[in-house]
Formats: sequence, structure tokens, C-alpha cells
Amino acid sequence: MDTALSVIGGRWKATILWRLSERPMRTSELRRSIPAITERMLIRHLQELVRDGVLTRIDAGTVPPHVTYELSEYGQTLAPVVGALCEWGRGHQRRGGA
Repeated sequence: MDTALSVIGGRWKATILWRLSERPMRTSELRRSIPAITERMLIRHLQELVRDGVLTRIDAGTVPPHVTYELSEYGQTLAPVVGALCEWGRGHQRRGGA
């Protein structure tokens, strides 16, 4: 459990992974899809997820910068876990949870 949470723990990491499980996205797309996250926190979590090998950062090498993030092969193994957490959360909301 500790190992899993060290990779996906944090207020926004599971949400970022959930969004990227649908398709690769640019930073600005992720920011718009998660309105409550600050840009600073998004960048921090993206950097940590890339460092941990969960995400792949694709830099097109253009000006202005065009960076896309996607789940790495390793990160794709987390998709079912994040999906299960999402489903559990939906059930919890129906019960009157947060």
C-alpha cells in the first residue's frame, strides 16, 4: 500500500492519471479539465509522475513549446487501479459521502 501511495498519492495525481487514461494531453488541456488545480501544483505533479516513470513527456521541440503527456507503459498498469478508485468514489458520493 505504501509503495502504491508513494506513486499516486497526493491531492491531484489520481485525477491527472484518470484524465490521461483517456488520451494524451497537453498541459493546458489538463489544466482546463481539472479547474480546481493550480498551474504550479499541476506542473509539480506532472514532473513527479514523469520522474517515477508513470508518465511520458513528449516535447515537440517547437517554439512556442508543445509538450504532451501520456501514460507510459508502466503507467498504463495503473489505469485499472485508478478506475476502481473512481468507481468507489462514485459509490461513496451516492451514499452521501464527500
